[in-house]
Amino acid sequence: MREVTCFRFIGRAEVYAIISVFHMLLSSMTNALSILQNTFGYDAFRSPQDEIIDELVQGRDAFVLMPTGGGKSLCYQIPALLREGTAIIVSPLIALMQDQVDALQQLGINAAYLNSTLKVGEARQVEQQLMQGELDLLYVAPERLLNEAMLSLLERCQLALFAIDEAHCVSQWGHDFRPEYQKLKILHERFPNVPRIALTATADQRTRDEIISQLQLEDARVFINSFDRPNIHYAISEGNNPKLRMWRFLQEHHNNDAGIVYCLSRKKVESIAQWLSEQGRTALPYHAGLPQEVRQTHQQRFLREDGVIVVATIAFGMGIDKPDVRFVAHLSLPKSIEAYYQETGRAGRDGEPANAWMAYGLQDVLTLRQFMQNSKADDAHKRVEHNKLESMLGLCELIACRRQALLGYFDEVLEQPCGACDNCVSPPEKWDGSEAAQKVLSTIYRTGQRFGVNYIIDVLTGKQDKRIQQNAHDQISTFGIGSEFSMTEWRTILRQLIALGYIHVDAESHGALKLAELSRAVLRGEKMLQLRKQSKEEKLATEKKKKSPVRPQDEPLWEALRALRMQLAEEAGVPPYVIFHDATLQELVKKRPTIIADMRYISGIGDQKIKRYGKKFLTEIAKYPLADLLDNRLSSTVNETLLIYQEGSSIEQIAAQRDIKVNTIYSHLADAIEVGLLEVKDVLDLKDSEYQEITMMIESLEDESKGRIKPIYEALDEEYEYGIIKCVQASI
Repeated sequence: MREVTCFRFIGRAEVYAIISVFHMLLSSMTNALSILQNTFGYDAFRSPQDEIIDELVQGRDAFVLMPTGGGKSLCYQIPALLREGTAIIVSPLIALMQDQVDALQQLGINAAYLNSTLKVGEARQVEQQLMQGELDLLYVAPERLLNEAMLSLLERCQLALFAIDEAHCVSQWGHDFRPEYQKLKILHERFPNVPRIALTATADQRTRDEIISQLQLEDARVFINSFDRPNIHYAISEGNNPKLRMWRFLQEHHNNDAGIVYCLSRKKVESIAQWLSEQGRTALPYHAGLPQEVRQTHQQRFLREDGVIVVATIAFGMGIDKPDVRFVAHLSLPKSIEAYYQETGRAGRDGEPANAWMAYGLQDVLTLRQFMQNSKADDAHKRVEHNKLESMLGLCELIACRRQALLGYFDEVLEQPCGACDNCVSPPEKWDGSEAAQKVLSTIYRTGQRFGVNYIIDVLTGKQDKRIQQNAHDQISTFGIGSEFSMTEWRTILRQLIALGYIHVDAESHGALKLAELSRAVLRGEKMLQLRKQSKEEKLATEKKKKSPVRPQDEPLWEALRALRMQLAEEAGVPPYVIFHDATLQELVKKRPTIIADMRYISGIGDQKIKRYGKKFLTEIAKYPLADLLDNRLSSTVNETLLIYQEGSSIEQIAAQRDIKVNTIYSHLADAIEVGLLEVKDVLDLKDSEYQEITMMIESLEDESKGRIKPIYEALDEEYEYGIIKCVQASI
């Protein structure tokens, strides 16, 4: 009875309106699911994609916080297809727009982009398509969108929605701040009836509040998905030699995988990329200082080839859609947990296991502390930067579950330790570092708070050093009281004391260590200090890696065969390794077969591949005959010299070209003389009498010299260079 009364009260027309809206909602979500399945090829929505889509379809605003790989793009792409008009996607990722558009066009969706890479005619054509309502989605950089001409153009078009991607760029407190993003509030003012969706994968509470305020999204429904990426294993590796530790990590876990290595400086990016390439990996540098076409090429190779490592500054990675990035490695400490989370989030978008590995050491702490001190930001920004750095250092020094701490930073609670991060898998040992800390703090105080890390350690370990003696610091009570720890162990202790805020690093005093207020309680013995014990690592210094998988004389053929493999792979539409693995190419280079029958003995080449590719590879190999001089088993460095020598260069020219000593070049040639590849008289410009003189002296001093050159050199009154004597000795 009440229900009937209620229906009579609201009126029959209103009831029909409600039913109509319900059916419309049901219809829109049915259509959304149909698009998801038929256009995008997925069976069902992930929570809360369907709710977000519904908000936009109904013309309401939304703010979406969803981790990388969570399916953010579908949240605006499907409403764009359901609503009348064109969806405008605001993105800072100019370099990726073409790939995003290509991917949509492959699905039969009418998409285009407008940015500075287009020629005038191309841009006009896109604008014409927009005016005629031919586009479902249009990607635009914020700078272009904010142009008055562009805004006026949009006012003459039917718009489905605005999607503001990478919305955290609006925050002046964030790590990717872009001032033009703050001007995007104009969209709400100029287009009040067009729904907007702001999306990001990374934002703490302060950043969320700023996004809502700056973009005028106070009435938007907020969707916050879990920040947890359970497929990512987090590990922070402490100690010396970060480059070699990273190499071991790659060798053990990602021998042929694609990944990203982050460095703080452009110089380091280029040196690490070169070093990884010398170890046989495909590693490409990426930073803002490289020409745009180089950056674009490297990005395309990373996206479309297998096993490519990009070594980059933080300029790389935002919006990268590559699903099979198996690792993200940091050789420099990020400045905040937001930056760390976003950068590591680029691994494992496909949901398969991935690694987030980071090297961490004392120098990272010192560098970032000094960076913060040298910041030219105002006091408010400095305080925020300081707090973000403290949180990042706290994550590094953590003894408990890293995932719990990471999620806790974003106000998400993980009830139990994850059991999968490095601290959970191998719980670090703790020890009472109170006494060691007192020794450090006391030494800093007694030396006047004027010296850096190495000096303090030298005083603690009692090093006999002129500078220490001049300062009379060998007379203070703490001189030599730290001999129970090695320099490496003291650096670990100091790192933790600095990271935990007991010691300040004064950038203006060239990195001098100063006592913080927190240190008082430790010095007085009022506070017990639990420190993390550094795990012992196996020595890596003896590990030697070849700079190239082939000898210097084989490099031209190696590159030619790789180019041929790439060409065949592109023609077949398959990755290069499907044609031949690197190991097979290396064996082809080494054995240089001349007939089809010889190819049967090369590992990785069966009958079908011989039929398909045999003749092409034999033809390519025949273009690079190997000279007799270079057909040897001598070392790479010797062969590098022989390669230049056979071109007719003099000893001095070879030495200059290789930037090594003349005697070293003679030594290389002596190795070739010894195995019969060169005639000594062709190498040395000696008269017969001179040659005989040296030969007789070598033979007469055979017992005394025991193969050493110095006694012979001195007996010849130092008239002949060591290298010349060595060449004659090799010929005997």
